[in-house]
Amino acid sequence: MIRRMGFHGRWIVWIKGCLESTTVIVFINGSPTSKFKPMRGLRQSDPLAPFLFLVVVEGLTRLVR
Repeated sequence: MIRRMGFHGRWIVWIKGCLESTTVIVFINGSPTSKFKPMRGLRQSDPLAPFLFLVVVEGLTRLVR
């Protein structure tokens, strides 16, 4: 979608890197689990979330038109 909107390939690589480079540790009863990589979605309060939401909405708008 981002490519179709005219974003340069470098921007796409940067965004993918931000989304794929994260690891998560969950605390269960006060004890941390081992690190794991989330397979889908964004972290809560991720600064990219509003931007990616707008990209998706723009894509849906174009499909409807």
